Amino acid sequence: MMATTHVFTGLAVVAPVAYHVPEFGTALALGAILGGLAPDLDLAFAHRRTFHFPVAGLAAAVPALAVAAVAPASATLAVAAFAVTAWLHAASDSIGGGPEMDPWNDRSDRAVYDHVRGRWLRPRRWIRYDGAPEDAVLGVALAVPALLVFEGWLRTAAAGGLAVSLLYALCRRRLVAWTPDWLE
Repeated sequence: MMATTHVFTGLAVVAPVAYHVPEFGTALALGAILGGLAPDLDLAFAHRRTFHFPVAGLAAAVPALAVAAVAPASATLAVAAFAVTAWLHAASDSIGGGPEMDPWNDRSDRAVYDHVRGRWLRPRRWIRYDGAPEDAVLGVALAVPALLVFEGWLRTAAAGGLAVSLLYALCRRRLVAWTPDWLE
């Protein structure tokens, strides 16, 4: 899935809490945005292995949620939003295609690495590749709560992310041809 879809997933998860406790909205949104993006920092390393924890990430998300529930504060809620969204990002990568530049060719049997079992999870291809039409539809649906709940620069950022998502989805299959060989 697109990085923006992962971010919108996190924002959709925290939006109900931000609606009911608006004083923590910014902290929740920042945690969700950073948690949605953080796993993909491994693009420079072993993508979907180095910073993706589809099973082990739950071990960080649950205690972070517990701490935030017992001691709600901007910092604890931001950390919980980050941990949950980063885990959701890693776990949901298995419903897509593989990490290669052209996953629509179904070349890879590797979606995301499970550090607990020491093996790769296979791609389910429910969302065939990042930027696929179904990814764009999911991204739009998941962006709605953020657009309705958050205000100011957060709403503007969500709208901008949505525009980037749709543009990326329109160009995604052409990007492989436009990518220099040294990046593949």
